[in-house]
Amino acid sequence: MPAGATMSTDDRIVRAREVYELAVFGGDASGLRDAEQGLDAVEADAALARGRILHARFQSAAPADPGSLPTEDPAELPLFERALELYQALGDTRGEAEALFWIGCLHQFIRHDDETAVPYLERSCRLAAQTGDKPTWSEALRHLGIAAHAAGRLEEARERLEESTRLRREVGALPGVASNMIGLAYIAAAQDRRADALTTLDEAHTIARTHGAHAIARHIEQARTQI
Repeated sequence: MPAGATMSTDDRIVRAREVYELAVFGGDASGLRDAEQGLDAVEADAALARGRILHARFQSAAPADPGSLPTEDPAELPLFERALELYQALGDTRGEAEALFWIGCLHQFIRHDDETAVPYLERSCRLAAQTGDKPTWSEALRHLGIAAHAAGRLEEARERLEESTRLRREVGALPGVASNMIGLAYIAAAQDRRADALTTLDEAHTIARTHGAHAIARHIEQARTQI
């Protein structure tokens, strides 16, 4: 287990202050390395969280001109890369899987570069499965499904999204289930199963409405016009 893994952020900062005083006033420097690792964990968590905020801002931003796309914040990728570096140094496999996912997600969703994204997503998927991190595992599977769909591998895409949906149901991430069902509806339509696609969207809409997932509900209505 990484140093300080069971400690909260506040605990790690307080511990660093205590270790400083022990070293400076008491001459005991034995705790410095552990304190540094604890602060590395704080930095990694903060970098990941800040990167996610920038990602949410990108998703929520209105484009500068009609028909254009929002602009990528150049700080986002370095934040995820810094988190990855720190988690790897700490031996925090769970954190590493999450950072890998977000790097892959950025390349796929913002830069539309599946060739770069997929290796990150595959590594994230493997590590998340190893650590039992179902939320990250489900995210990686979802985005691998999106990549398979874009490449025309519809059955693989369906399997990835169905597995992601199963994991999301297990952890109670119902808005995420509704989001996945939109992708499954598009796949069904591409496989000439339009009735299945519309039924899937109906179920997704019920879930989204029940859980206040208004953004997902808008995507569902958009999907209805395209299927």
